[in-house]
Formats: sequence, C-alpha cells, structure tokens
Amino acid sequence: MSMLLRRALTGLLAALLLAGGAHAQTLEHIRTTGKVVVAIADEAPYGYRDADGRVTGEAPEIARLVLAQIAPEAEIEWVSVDFGQLIPRLQDGSIDIAAAGMFVTPARCAEVAFSDPTYLVGEAFAVAAGNPKGLTNYVSISNDPSAKVGLIAGTVEYNYALVTGIPADRALLYRSFAKAIEALKEGAVDAVGLTSLSAQSMARDDPALDATAQFFPSLDGVVTKGYGGFAFRQEDQDLVAAFNAELARLIGGDAHLALVEPFGFTADMLPDQTADALCLGT
Repeated sequence: MSMLLRRALTGLLAALLLAGGAHAQTLEHIRTTGKVVVAIADEAPYGYRDADGRVTGEAPEIARLVLAQIAPEAEIEWVSVDFGQLIPRLQDGSIDIAAAGMFVTPARCAEVAFSDPTYLVGEAFAVAAGNPKGLTNYVSISNDPSAKVGLIAGTVEYNYALVTGIPADRALLYRSFAKAIEALKEGAVDAVGLTSLSAQSMARDDPALDATAQFFPSLDGVVTKGYGGFAFRQEDQDLVAAFNAELARLIGGDAHLALVEPFGFTADMLPDQTADALCLGT
C-alpha cells in the first residue's frame, strides 16, 4: 500500500470516528451550539401553527417543557415537514426531533428511535357533513365498492386500509393532511383516515366536515391502539435517554394533563406501554 493511500485511508477513518463521536454526543452538541431543529407535520392537535403562526399542539408544548430542562439555553427552530418526510429528514440530519405525534411501531423502530409514548388514541374518519355513505371503519369502506378513502403518505392508516383489503384505486394517497381534506371536500374521496383527535379537530373547525366515532382497527385479529411519541435518529441515544427521563417525571401529572387538555387529550388517553415494548410489537 502506498504512503499516499495509507494517509488517505487514515484520514477517512479519523473522519468517520469523529462523525460517530458527534452523533454519540448529540445532546451536548445541542447544548454547545444552542440550537435544536424540531419538525411538525402541521396536523392538529399534535403539532401545528395557530392563527398567529405560533407552533403549538400536544407534541410541541411537551417538547418545549422537556427541552427547557435538558438544554435550557438551546433555541428551538421549528420546521414544517410533510408527514411522510419526517423519517427521511431525521435520517439525513436536517432535523433533530420529530414532534408530530408519530405512532411507535416496529417498522418505524427499524428506522428511527422513539421516546416513550405520551398518549394512546384510536382512529376515525373525517367525512363530509352527515357522513353520506355511513362509513364507520375500514371494513365498511372495503365492503362498499363505491367508497374511497384518502390516506396521508407515511401514516399507519395506509396499513390499516391495506390489511382490510381496500384496493389501491379506492385508497388514495396524499402527501399532506391539507391535500387529503381538499380531496374530501371536492368529492374525490368519501373519507380521510386519521386519528380520532385529528378528525375531531378538523370537524370542530369546519362545518362542512364531520368526524366519525372513534374505533380501534383489528390487524390479523389483534385490536390495534395508536401510541404516539417523539422520533429521533437511532444514533442519538443520549438525547432519547434525557428526553425519556423528563417524560417519566411529566406524563400523567397534573401539569401534563393541564398542558394537553386544551388539545383534547384526557387522562384516559395516558399510555400504558413503553417504546421498547411497542418496538418489539408486544
């Protein structure tokens, strides 16, 4: 091996080691730089911008409290990202935390790290006022050959529709919640698959919409509940551990319940699983 090649390989190895060290000290990097980039998916009530442009919702408000404890000098840079791009943006390093109420699932755990969940919730549809087709769950859509459902790319609702047997020409994908609701209002779909809180929030703000009753989908005979948490890069375990330590002190307490109550979260929605258990599918 030539001296020049040896030097090049040595430099590459050093760079890789430095990069690995940086990833292993993400929390310290945030504290040192005074900046953390947190993404929302513009979905009420999980993470969205209010009428004044302020980022709010269940996840951002919890994130503010937690980050104030673990990195008090850090300034949060909020960015809006299509839901389906949250994981890719974490992986490419352009965001540090996804504060979008993302469900913790084994498939997602293979790509990113999760905090322990902060809530559990069921599903519902946003439908036109009066629910003209009487849709109640994914089975009701599957059984009606004229019914179409709008789904947001990257969400678990696509899996629910797929497992229920709704064909692709009746399960239409949209890149954002706003686009899916627009399609509903235009009559391109008869329902939009959402969490019950999202559907209720949209119906509350728009008289042209209704929200169906909450239901829990059955996948392969197992009733499925949605547990939402914060997502991180897999290598950022220092940040995940610090975040979880603060969540353990916060979730379920009076301060937490008072914080999330305005967004429709109640004590009966407190999680009863850890991220580790959910990642294993138990």
